[in-house]
Amino acid sequence: MSFKEEMKNRSEMISREIRNFLPAEEGFQKTIFEACNYSVINGGKRLRPMMMQAVYCLCRGNKTYTEDDRAVLAPFMAAMEMIHSSSLVHDDLPCMDNDVLRRGVPSTWAKFGEDMGTLAGDGLMIYAFETASRSAAPAEAKAEAISVLARKTGIYGMIGGQTVDVQLTGKQPTKEQLEFIYRLKTGALIEGSFMIGAVLAGADKETVRQLEEAACCIGMAFQIQDDILDVTASEGELGKPIGSDAANGKVTWLTYYGMEQSAADVKNYTRRALDIIGKIGHDPFLEQLLVYLIDRKS
Repeated sequence: MSFKEEMKNRSEMISREIRNFLPAEEGFQKTIFEACNYSVINGGKRLRPMMMQAVYCLCRGNKTYTEDDRAVLAPFMAAMEMIHSSSLVHDDLPCMDNDVLRRGVPSTWAKFGEDMGTLAGDGLMIYAFETASRSAAPAEAKAEAISVLARKTGIYGMIGGQTVDVQLTGKQPTKEQLEFIYRLKTGALIEGSFMIGAVLAGADKETVRQLEEAACCIGMAFQIQDDILDVTASEGELGKPIGSDAANGKVTWLTYYGMEQSAADVKNYTRRALDIIGKIGHDPFLEQLLVYLIDRKS
């Protein structure tokens, strides 16, 4: 099976797992359920839960993935995708990026209204923790994984990065501020995915720390590549309006380093991540997945 086929199969499997945790669209608050489900079901490659699963298997020595493993990991994979989806819902709002397209279809607020878009983002973020709590992991590991999920989502993680990003829109952030935004806004959930996979697999604290560092490099590479795609991809490839960073007055990695250096940085960060992971174990799919991030077109 080729890497692309394997990635497609894993993405579809994760999507099926996520659907198992989504709320039924019924009751007086049916609209919020519809908006939440629309936000999560609407495409995406499921990269973060895919990374979580791959790291979990890596730390377990690539043993056969069993139903017991699924009961431990699936709630956290679903939770991570819910949180990621909630961040995109909020990013698209008129008060943020004001994007009416997401993955080639109307963004959540464009379809359900700004009020429901706001509530859907809020709802998904809270429901993610309810979902994670359903994991069959041992109590200590589950508590630590939930702690990681909260830390990498909140004011010291993704939301902290989003805060600085919003405050500096239309302004000239320093290189240090820009890197801070990238490490938190994009990198935090990738770090969380790696760390949760390792924690649930029973990895020791030093291994979890090393994987957090590798994931930080991946987050930087992913966001810089996103900056490149905002300039080079077509709207059909990207699934949203191209050039939105420039239209919103955002300074990106390309502003400081240019296209050539930015492309080199993507590769260098990825190589660093692969070096760290290689010292922990060998997982061909995870390694190919990280290389894929360099060459992705959307």
